[in-house]
Amino acid sequence: MLHSVHQHITDLVAYEPGKPVEELAREMGLDPSQIVKLASNENPLGPSPLALAAMREALGRAHFYPDGGGWALRGAIAEKLGLVRGNVILGNGSNEIIEFIGHAFLRPGDEVVTSRHAFAVYSLMAQLFGATTVEVPDPGFAHDLDAMLAAITPKTREVFIANPNNPTGTLLGQDALDRFMDRVPDHVLVIFDEAYHEFLDNPPDVLPYVRAGRNVVVMRTFSKIQGLANLRIGYAVAPENIASVLQKTRQPFNANGIAQAGALAGLSDSAHMLRTRELTREGRNFLESEFAAMGLEYVPSAANFVLVRVGDGDAIFQALLRRGLIVRAMRSYKLPEWIRISIGTMDQNQRLIAELKSVLAKN
Repeated sequence: MLHSVHQHITDLVAYEPGKPVEELAREMGLDPSQIVKLASNENPLGPSPLALAAMREALGRAHFYPDGGGWALRGAIAEKLGLVRGNVILGNGSNEIIEFIGHAFLRPGDEVVTSRHAFAVYSLMAQLFGATTVEVPDPGFAHDLDAMLAAITPKTREVFIANPNNPTGTLLGQDALDRFMDRVPDHVLVIFDEAYHEFLDNPPDVLPYVRAGRNVVVMRTFSKIQGLANLRIGYAVAPENIASVLQKTRQPFNANGIAQAGALAGLSDSAHMLRTRELTREGRNFLESEFAAMGLEYVPSAANFVLVRVGDGDAIFQALLRRGLIVRAMRSYKLPEWIRISIGTMDQNQRLIAELKSVLAKN
């Protein structure tokens, strides 16, 4: 049977997530409560209290199937963004939205344009559908939109722009995005990945492209600032003609009811989001100032993580693991000398810096 597997599936390399706390505890014989995970850009404050209360209430209805159409959550998202329910698609995490887009628009031989150091799932999903990823160099670890435009061919179907970008944390401004959209060909779908949008004080606004009916999809998630990563709930907004196509590609009940309840309640908790944003800004400033004082190169970040150059990234990653600290090694992103560190609480950030100094002194 295996001889009939598509070659592009056989060659697919699975996504490597951040190491779970429970796995490290088993491997190292550590107390899970003493492990600090700063690898997956999670919210160290956890979910909003409003979301927790809503999820506890929803547990009593766990024997019912969820609302497959996500009527209440889609409506609340639309109202918050000044759109209509028909613009909104829910996903099992925003990763699933990328898969929807692939189902709808990619065929073997098509091309997908990304920045060189972009979220790994873009290229994995392209390969899943037999498409080719064209990686464009990113001087300064930022998207080079002119070069991305130049990389577009008649075979190009999708262009991914993450803003802020993961794993580099760099941010594109409104003028650059507008110039890009003025020139992008009509046969290309532009996907704006805004997983870290809520961490920005003055974010650029790409929703006018949705309202204008442009060929765009804007992805956001409840995993990051909302602290609901465990529930796998994300969404996208797009012009209604594109959104209706994407709706046809999803499985029934793809967004579970407990996740929908938590996301709906968390969406209205502006106080929790504000606390998270303030904690992130304070922690990011602390880490970047410490890296500068240590003489370490880092990429100034607009998100809730910092990419820092430490020499042998794999060795530093392993050494920190032995001390109960989980960060993200970057070899899979073609950055073997770097690690990515998520912003934690100030106590966690201070512990990370102390342990990193100790590890670097021994390497």
